[in-house]
This record gives sequence, structure tokens and C-alpha cells, in this order.
Amino acid sequence: MHITEGFLPPLHAVAWTAASLPFVFFSVYRVNRLMREKPEIKLLLAASGAFAFVISALKLPSVTGSCSHATGTGLGAILFGPSVMALLGTIVLAFQTLLLAHGGVTTLGANVFSMAIAGPWVAYAVLRSAKGLKAPLAAGVFLAAMLGDLATYLVTAGQLALAFPDPASGIVGSFLKFAGVFAPTQLPLAVVEGLLTVVIVNFLREYSGDELQNLRFLPKPLVSEARP
Repeated sequence: MHITEGFLPPLHAVAWTAASLPFVFFSVYRVNRLMREKPEIKLLLAASGAFAFVISALKLPSVTGSCSHATGTGLGAILFGPSVMALLGTIVLAFQTLLLAHGGVTTLGANVFSMAIAGPWVAYAVLRSAKGLKAPLAAGVFLAAMLGDLATYLVTAGQLALAFPDPASGIVGSFLKFAGVFAPTQLPLAVVEGLLTVVIVNFLREYSGDELQNLRFLPKPLVSEARP
């Protein structure tokens, strides 16, 4: 992730930016509506963005032109929905590009698509599936954060493979090579992110239960009928 400045061919950079923009524009609308309807969740929303910023800023070298790190976007995706994370993730990646030299301006669209769009949608889908199967919440949160992280890197590997196909094995061979280089660092990072997200969700259940219920992340308790 964090494909560095100038690493992608210009046409690819423009294409990924064009693909990301509709999601970001809708996310602006979704976030504004959410804050109008549920102003009490503003701090939780800000905390989700801060979590993604901090955890994704800690990177390990992985492959020429990129790096490995946790994403942190799974938490916001499972709390607010994946559409919200397109905006939060874009803000996070823009700040990291300008302040920390992680990623690049020309590759921002590609990085947004992998970390702020693809990863959150996978995390959200995994949690919904886990709830549908009546799995324990902790298990669903762990799998959602872990697989959302891994999905980000598979998309990044795909982006790099499209830009730099292998002369012999083509795009598929290039994808397998990029994914294989990511795997040794990203697999354990994804597990750590899943565990950390479970810890944070348990903390929020203890101290922000009302907000989580208003977001429909937790079911509201049944009100018992008064006895005559």
C-alpha cells in the first residue's frame, strides 16, 4: 500500500483517481447526513479517522515502490458503513502524503481505491455475513478487520500488476509476485489489526454503548413491560 509518488504510469494514476472520485463524493454526502442526524457520534467518527491515520502511518518496507502496514479502515467501516470510510480514508491518505511522504499526490486515487474503498467494503461485507451466521461479535470484528486489511493489499497488488505486467506470465504472474512479496509482512499485520480492532470495539461497547446502539452496530436492549 501507499504506492509512492510517480510510481504508476500517468494513465493508470488518472484512471484510479477517476474510479475513486464517485465514492468520495458520495461519502461527503453520507458523512454530512450522518452528522446532521446523529450529532452525538462526531467524536466516535473522529476517533475512527484518527485510528486509521495512526495505525496506517506505521509502515514496513515491502516491495519497490510500496510498503506494508495495517490500514485501520476496518473499524470505521463496521461502525459507520463502508461509504463513510471513503472520505475519512482520503483525508488520512492526503495528510500522510503531504506530511509524512507516505504515498503520493499522483497515486492518491489508487491508494484511496485500495485502502479507503475496497478494504472497507470487504470488512463491512464480512461483518454482515458473520452477523447473519450468528457468529460471536468478536469473531466477526476480527475477521472483518483482518480480511479488509488483506483485501487492501490484494487490490494494491492488482494495481501494480496492471501497471507492470510480467514479460513472461503477464498480469496474473505479476499479481502473484507482488502479492507474494507483500504476504510475509502483511499476513501477521492483518492478524494484529484484527485483534487490535476487537480490543477497541470491546472498549467502545463498555464506554460508548449508546452511540453504538444508535448506529445499529449493537442491538438496542428490549424494554420490559411494566407490571400492573
